[in-house]
Amino acid sequence: MSRLNPDLHCHHHTSQQLSVAGVIFGENYLLELARSSGFYKRSPRKINVCSLLVAICSEATKGSPSCNDLAASIESSHPGQGPSRQAVHQRMGEPLQAFVHALLENLIAGSISGASAFASNSEDHKRDFANYKRVLVQDSTIIKLPEHLFKEFSGVSNTHSKVCNARVQATYDLVAQRLINFSIDPYSKNDRAAAPELLIEAGDLVLRDRGYLLANEIQRHLQADADCIYRHKTGTIYLDPASGKPIDLPKMLRENGNLDIPVLLNNKERTPIRLVSAPVDEETANLRRMRARKETHGHNPSKAVLELMDWTILITTITRQKADFRTLLAIYGLRWRIEVIFKAWKSHLSFGHLHRVSKNQMLILLKARLFLITCSTNILHRALECSLIRKYQRQISLLKLIGFLAATPTNLVRALGALCRSDHQNLGFNNALLRYCCYDRRKRKNFSEIWESLA
Repeated sequence: MSRLNPDLHCHHHTSQQLSVAGVIFGENYLLELARSSGFYKRSPRKINVCSLLVAICSEATKGSPSCNDLAASIESSHPGQGPSRQAVHQRMGEPLQAFVHALLENLIAGSISGASAFASNSEDHKRDFANYKRVLVQDSTIIKLPEHLFKEFSGVSNTHSKVCNARVQATYDLVAQRLINFSIDPYSKNDRAAAPELLIEAGDLVLRDRGYLLANEIQRHLQADADCIYRHKTGTIYLDPASGKPIDLPKMLRENGNLDIPVLLNNKERTPIRLVSAPVDEETANLRRMRARKETHGHNPSKAVLELMDWTILITTITRQKADFRTLLAIYGLRWRIEVIFKAWKSHLSFGHLHRVSKNQMLILLKARLFLITCSTNILHRALECSLIRKYQRQISLLKLIGFLAATPTNLVRALGALCRSDHQNLGFNNALLRYCCYDRRKRKNFSEIWESLA
């Protein structure tokens, strides 16, 4: 059931008077969620949930705020009524972390307030893609954590140094233009371990890099009536469907150059898969070999591995009738969207910036940043882009938009308010979007243009 904040439709409210969370959820719902998560057991005397949430979200984008920073932020909004840093510290425990987590889950699910209400503003610009219900892009990024959290999150260590890391998994649906899943995991939980946790439905197309490549995962796609595309991974064995014997892939590539053949994976089910390839230019091949040597830290890759870098090799469940090699390569290139989102996290939202904080404080800060990211991607980007396409035939760059919204919390609230105001009231804000957030006019296709051409 939608709980749209009624104040959002009152035009006499200025953007400064409304918090981002207040606009999306409504204060009553925030209080209800705070009580159900255990953050509130009785009416607060000093620290209001909305004030604390606004402070955390606004300060989290600037870096890694201390309890003193958060208290000062609350004071700036409520002069003379701000809490002490000790009072803020007492509230930065597991109940607050559970509250922020519930807030993020509800926003991702689109089951409350703006996530469902604002979506109606963009229904006229659907992004159907070759009859797929969802096109899922999953990837992970590494963030550095304070060293004292090493036991809980692991990382890399040797006799000289120790680095604590966490791995953030994210899944983005290109059709709905929504982030649909997050997890903050120990560094030791790699992509292969996370791969089976992705919920796959009939009619999905999944794009993941070779780190997620498992024979059982491809089998799972086939059983779910879904499709996938992967890059070839070193060490993967392909069997000839007729003889059941391993094929000599380098030899076949040398003799044929381009391949488009059915093969079987070397697992118990003998999963059928389509293997396609095409040669690349010498410069690209040399760059791949240079990167491979760098990533192996002085251990030279085998001659066979280096030889295979003369080709781009894909494996997929998509049939030849639906897509040739060029189309498959272009579709797989859409996976870059998740990399753009990761870049926006780290460039504009200080995502990996954390000082020595407790595990709970770290999770609160990271989830507050994820809340702002999800608000930007799931609610604002799609709706604002549809509005600008309809009125000005201009497309919004997701990277530029997140940078603009992160510049000040006021911009987030202005953007949310713009979705519920008339065109003439949004003229100034639309001009700002056109100036700072749209793709430059150029010959090279942007993401939206590539999507439309493939769709």
